[in-house]
Amino acid sequence: MNEFAIFVFIFLGMAIVLLFLGVKSVSQGEQWTVERFGKYTKTLDPGLHLIIPAVDVISRKLNMRETVMDIPAQNVITKDNANVHADGVVFYQIINAAQAAYQIRNFESGIENLTISNLRSVIGSMVLDEVLSKRNVINAHLLRVIDDASQPWGIKILRVDIKDIIPPQDLVEAMGRQMKAERDKRALILEAESYRQAEILQAEGERQAVILEAEARKNAAFRDAESRERFAQAEAKAIKAISVAVNNGNLQAVNYLIAIRYMGAVNRLATSANHKVLLMPLETAGIIGALGGIKDIIKNAAFAKKI
Repeated sequence: MNEFAIFVFIFLGMAIVLLFLGVKSVSQGEQWTVERFGKYTKTLDPGLHLIIPAVDVISRKLNMRETVMDIPAQNVITKDNANVHADGVVFYQIINAAQAAYQIRNFESGIENLTISNLRSVIGSMVLDEVLSKRNVINAHLLRVIDDASQPWGIKILRVDIKDIIPPQDLVEAMGRQMKAERDKRALILEAESYRQAEILQAEGERQAVILEAEARKNAAFRDAESRERFAQAEAKAIKAISVAVNNGNLQAVNYLIAIRYMGAVNRLATSANHKVLLMPLETAGIIGALGGIKDIIKNAAFAKKI
């Protein structure tokens, strides 16, 4: 009885041990591949699973989440023989655990070498200016090529990004001088253009001023000529009236004409620019008499008009 009990205890213990060895708990975000006698049989998804101990073996435990891989910096020669220092990063995800475990021995090494070789190929086909300005083109090309090559491995390439592209120091200094020269050139062009516009505006302003001045002189001359014409017409009428008065025997009209001429001459002498002191006798009585003659002439002209 004791031997049977010992056997039962041993059997139960071995069963419990085998049960613990056969129960597998797979974490979320992982998949395990199972081999039976060295041959792949199935893939364990997240959760609790039971396998046959000593017959089924867990061969690979694979992380199915998105993974980031750094690509080490590489010295790459461009199409125009410029040596640049470039590195990058690859985002990938395993979508088929069995293919990732059995189609390639080390898929991370494969992705890294694919990226490096294609990075050299892409940058080698571009000149330095294109390499520095077209990172999106390089990223898109690398993504397409590496994703196509890694599909048989059960791996999906999500993104490829070039982190740094560093030219040699002498090229950086030369590019800095080139940029400075280009900025100086643009500044000189803008300054010359501004000076040209200022000269054009100034010339246009002077032209408009000359036109306006000429227009003003024209209008002034026209008004002056018009006023002289009116004055001449008025003077002709006055002389005609005086001639009529003289013909009628009124000699005061002659005195009026003499007084007007006399006063005009005095006014011109008084307003002359080169006069100093003007002393001359004035016959006040003669002028007053002439003014009286003007009054009589006006009366006679009005009477003749009524007749």
